[in-house]
Amino acid sequence: MDQEETFADKLLGFSLPARNARARIVRLDRTIEDVLSAHDYPPPITHLLSEALVLAALMGGLLKSNDENEQLTIQAQTKAGPVSLLVCDYRGGALRGYAEFDDEALSQVGANQSLSTLFGEGYLAITFETGPGKRYQGIVPLEGDTLADACESYFSQSEQLPTMIRVASRAGAEGRMAAGLLIQHLADGEEGRERLHVRLDHPDWEHVATLANTISHEELLDNDLSLEAIAWRLFHEEDEVRVQPGSELEHSCRCNADYYKSVIARFPEQDRAEMRNDDGAIVVDCAFCARSYVLDI
Repeated sequence: MDQEETFADKLLGFSLPARNARARIVRLDRTIEDVLSAHDYPPPITHLLSEALVLAALMGGLLKSNDENEQLTIQAQTKAGPVSLLVCDYRGGALRGYAEFDDEALSQVGANQSLSTLFGEGYLAITFETGPGKRYQGIVPLEGDTLADACESYFSQSEQLPTMIRVASRAGAEGRMAAGLLIQHLADGEEGRERLHVRLDHPDWEHVATLANTISHEELLDNDLSLEAIAWRLFHEEDEVRVQPGSELEHSCRCNADYYKSVIARFPEQDRAEMRNDDGAIVVDCAFCARSYVLDI
């Protein structure tokens, strides 16, 4: 395979059975460019969306299967900062993302700013949908320097899973590229033992976290270093590194005219009349991909 096929837009899972740990590594380039091309985003937003897409892939990769009934959604929202809304989701290897922001307010900040600068006081909602009618959500404050920090807080507060996340992003002549590593300690299920998240020390997790923390941004973004090589470089001294087959990732928006027609058809005729333009058609814009659908309904 050529380099792009081997290393780009791919998600790799692996586990350390002896340490009760699981991990995901992802690297994105073409997928990010496809998402960003839908809108004329300024540099702070391209950086933010790139990080969010990596996080969506990392957490979406924790879902048990890659079918259309399972989805991971990240939503960051506030009314007090330059960025008012950020949404990314992952379903079956497909990623999409979108951001709303105030141009004037955003022009006053640099390209790589903290969450508090971009969002002010806001919240992060992470939603896992694991099948029809099976949905659970955790909401945490948008605190920390990065979205990765806020996602770590989600796992700590909502799922009580010690989690470390690292995300790297860069823009160059060939476009923007981003990559990330997520690693978690899984609670053992033995009865009569203290819950994992309240223990003051846990040697297995401390060992895994220390090794994982040695990963550099340069390594995550190095296209000459495969995802499998990263896992091996970090944990080659472990008894077993159990690698799962890598999944290919892509940008894909699920909008279509039939879906929008089915939604609009639920409105009373009077409401639909108010939606029509001068030509008598209803036009629906998809925020994710910037497509417009002219509905004759």
